[in-house]
Amino acid sequence: MGQAVFPWLRFATIESGNCFVSGHSASRMVIFESRHLQSRVCDKLMSNTLQPLSDHWRNRYLFMRHGHSQANQQRVIVSSPGRGVENFGLSEHGEQQLAQLVADWQWPVPTRVVHSDFLRTTQTAAHVAARFELVPSVDTRLRERNFGELEGLGDELYPSVWALDAEDAEHQHHGVEALSRVASRMQAVIGDWEQQVSGEVILLVSHGDPLQILLTALAGKPLTSHREQTPLAPASITLYGHGV
Repeated sequence: MGQAVFPWLRFATIESGNCFVSGHSASRMVIFESRHLQSRVCDKLMSNTLQPLSDHWRNRYLFMRHGHSQANQQRVIVSSPGRGVENFGLSEHGEQQLAQLVADWQWPVPTRVVHSDFLRTTQTAAHVAARFELVPSVDTRLRERNFGELEGLGDELYPSVWALDAEDAEHQHHGVEALSRVASRMQAVIGDWEQQVSGEVILLVSHGDPLQILLTALAGKPLTSHREQTPLAPASITLYGHGV
């Protein structure tokens, strides 16, 4: 990873047309109100790029997409908490995927397991946590990207959203959650862990679009290019952070 332009930068994004910048000093979060300083950071965001958190990582992270789900099987969009938290868990194939994955684990041993509260990610996390005798915890910021009015419709509609993504990281057509918002909440999860602990291996179980958006942001690339990332298969894991 390249050196962040502003080493103190923890969080910066454009939301609803406004640029927000925050950083940290010692142990407390501070908001930078200097127009000159904020302008410098916001200029960097005009290409719809979030700055990487840092090139000095305190932890390693395993970014994991949930296993094959009932929503994948039925080829429907399940992105709202109202439908995804209690329904559409892992498919039979997904259960088999996870059983095989934990039996043949080839990744660093996690010290923490954190997951989206959707049923498919909760069940995925439970498999890994049980394997390593860990107690998983929920972070709702790891939720699926909300696809708004497309909820419950066929997944053949995803490409139409991604085509709009490629033009504008702020678009919310059909009530879809903007790329910038997804990237902000996903990076905030890592930012919090980087402040709280060090030397750990933290497994974050989330969803395809949010993880691809996160990886794009961490690479310092325009969020509009997130679909240029290699698509993350169900139950896939990406290692990131200290010593990687």
